[in-house]
Order: sequence, then C-alpha cells, then structure tokens
Amino acid sequence: MSFLVMPNSTSKHDLRLLLPETVWLEPEHFSFAQQTSSLENNSASSSWQTYLNTLALLGFEVWLYKRLREKVITRDISAIKTCGNLKVDEFKFCTIATESLLGEIVNIPKVIIDNPEYSAHFYVLLEVSEEEEQVLIRGFLTHKQLVEIGSNLELPINEGFYQLPLSLFDIEPNHLLVYQRYMEASEFVAPVVGNQVTQEKEHLSNIVSKTTTKLSQWLQGFIDESWQTLDSINKPELKLAFSTRNISKDTKRAKIIDLGIKLANQKVALLINISPDNKADPNQDKISVLVQLYPMNGENFLPHNIKLVLLSKAGKVLQEVTSRVQDNCIQLNVFKGEPGKKFSIQVSLEKSSITEDFEL
Repeated sequence: MSFLVMPNSTSKHDLRLLLPETVWLEPEHFSFAQQTSSLENNSASSSWQTYLNTLALLGFEVWLYKRLREKVITRDISAIKTCGNLKVDEFKFCTIATESLLGEIVNIPKVIIDNPEYSAHFYVLLEVSEEEEQVLIRGFLTHKQLVEIGSNLELPINEGFYQLPLSLFDIEPNHLLVYQRYMEASEFVAPVVGNQVTQEKEHLSNIVSKTTTKLSQWLQGFIDESWQTLDSINKPELKLAFSTRNISKDTKRAKIIDLGIKLANQKVALLINISPDNKADPNQDKISVLVQLYPMNGENFLPHNIKLVLLSKAGKVLQEVTSRVQDNCIQLNVFKGEPGKKFSIQVSLEKSSITEDFEL
C-alpha cells in the first residue's frame, strides 16, 4: 500500500487562521498529573515538565477516545518525564507537550529521536494551557516524515532539543484518524526492536543531526572552521596542485579525514575547490566543483583501493574512483550545479567510510 498524502485545500496564508482542536481538562486530570509528577524525584523544572507531559497525554487520550470509541487505547507513562505514549491497535502515538510556541519553533527532546525505544508512528504536538484548563492539538508528524525532514534540513540543537519549525507539522489532527483506519502501521516505519535497536539508534541520530556544508556560502566568505586553508595543512603538494589552476575566483578548502583505529588511524585530505560558473548562460548562476583526495601523515601514496564517491541527494552513485598502487592523488570529474542542489562525498576503505554532505 502506498503512503497516503492528504490533500491540502488551504493556502499557506490561511493555515494560521485555522483554530487548533481543543480538549477540555477535568479535575481528575489535574489530580492524576500532580500525583504522577510528585512521584518523580527531580528538580522543580523537571517535575513541571512531567506535569505538563501528563496533562498533554490525558488530553490527547480523551480526544482519541471520543473518535475511536470501538478501539482499545493503551496508555504508557513509563517515559512520562520526556513524553507520553498511547497505543491503538498497532499504532503508537508519542505526545510532545509544550506550554507555548514562541516564534513558532517546536522543541523536540533529542532522546525521542535518537533512542529507538521512543520511536512511534506519530509524534503529536500538544500545547498545554493549565490556566485555561485545556489542551490544544497543534499538529503532528509521522516517523517517516521526521526522518525525511532530518535528511533534508540541518536541524539546530539547543539544550538537548532539536528545533523544528511549526510549519512542518500537519495541523489537521483528523488526518491521524484516516491513517489509523485505512492504512497499515508499517507504512509509517514501525519502531525497530531486538538486535536492530543499536543500528536504528545510529541511523536516526545520523540522519537528523548531521551537518550539511553549504558551498555557496564559501563564495561569500562564510566558511566553517572545520574546513582548513591549504596553508594551514603541512602538505606542499596540496598548494602546488591547486596553484596550477591559477583561477582567482576559486575557493579552496581541505578537511582531514581519519579512517579509524582499525585502519591504524590512516588519514587523508579531502580537498574541495569551487568557483562560480555562468559561461553557458550568463543569467543562470552555477557552481563548478572539483573534489580530490590526498595522502596525509607523511605518506606519499594513498592507501590502495580507497574510494572517492559522488552521491546524489537520494544516495545514488554518480561518480566513483578507486586508488591504484602508488596513486598520490585521486579526483572526481569536475561537476556543476545550481545553488541549492544537494550531494554527498563518500570516502571509504575496507569497511570504514565517512560521508560529507554538501549543498551548492
């Protein structure tokens, strides 16, 4: 069964005019939340978050019960300090509580994404207003959408939280009911258990938090400090290789890559040389990219069979070159693209590999 995409009949300008669905809290909800938070031997701020998480969980449970009366809803508060969980049939809902959405930025605890034990099919954002005794359903993301967002965006991290724009969330909670009734749980990337837990944890963590180097910013003088100038690397061959190009508009940077303990910490230098290119069409800005790999640590030659690979945004191999015996450098064919285009460069040797993500 293919993934169902709900039609959106409202424009972006109308989205903020839609009122979020409201659930009214009852005295027994506050009593249960107070009891739950008092059981936690934590700081006042942690107890308060547990209190909000409990109210959010109970509010969403009420909302689900009114619409799925024939279903059994199972509540799980084992992780209530971080989030709440509800289960309906094979679907797991993770409730994320917030008091307010200042600047329409959503803070999602890193552990919810990084730890597969917290994985759910749906992540539901709930705004708790204790004074008004209500819970507002502000939106949701599926597990699949969360992973896709992480692979396309560089998500900022602040005090243990990933920060996502509220605009990325589906603000129509009734779509949850459609998914639950007409789709299989497997469509939303079900949580992984057993021996695959560690792999899933590493996979999600890498997807969501890895950094993308924006090469167009290099042309404006904004370069991440992890990319070094050629003068700062004690490797005369690097400066010589690029000086022969003699193009004043080029921007050249290098990053030292450590291939790991198992390979005796072999290091190589990944060199990126970019320049603006609008020769074909003066009205269309493109960026030309040259990628090379050089040995480090005083070595004259690259490790035999080391690979330099160009990958598309979707992970498709576009170019690949492998070092031979006594190669002192390997490089990819020069390629061009428009600003905003994404790609990755992978360096691999035996079972070790490192991937750098880029955006033109």
